[in-house]
Amino acid sequence: MKRICVIDGQGGGIGAAIIKVLKTRYGESIEIWALGTNAVATSQMLRAGANRGATGENPVVRNAGIVDAVLGPVSITWPNAMMGEVTPRMAEAISSSAALKILIPLHHENMVLVGSSREPLPHLIETMINEQIKEVLRNV
Repeated sequence: MKRICVIDGQGGGIGAAIIKVLKTRYGESIEIWALGTNAVATSQMLRAGANRGATGENPVVRNAGIVDAVLGPVSITWPNAMMGEVTPRMAEAISSSAALKILIPLHHENMVLVGSSREPLPHLIETMINEQIKEVLRNV
């Protein structure tokens, strides 16, 4: 069974939206882990249907490297993003993970991603699931 990790912070809305679409498409044929930078984000992702959840730096650092794919907003790879919720250790563990990282270019940081789409979140999630995650889940 493929193991997908969804990482989010603040209110957990992006992660919850990703999980809802994954659960609708793949049901119980995949295992989804929700890793929140705070308890609210983890709770929201668990409510959306994640199979397991954990909160904080250590779960992200420990688990980012043992999943098949990491999904979330691009800012999970930036130290001190999300008003400081993404610690440097978290960003390093995610970026260094051998797992495929499929990241949505949404952020509220003082960064500009040239060439990134300005599509609404639901469209970006559809693209993530329809075009990018296929590689990881091709045998599911």
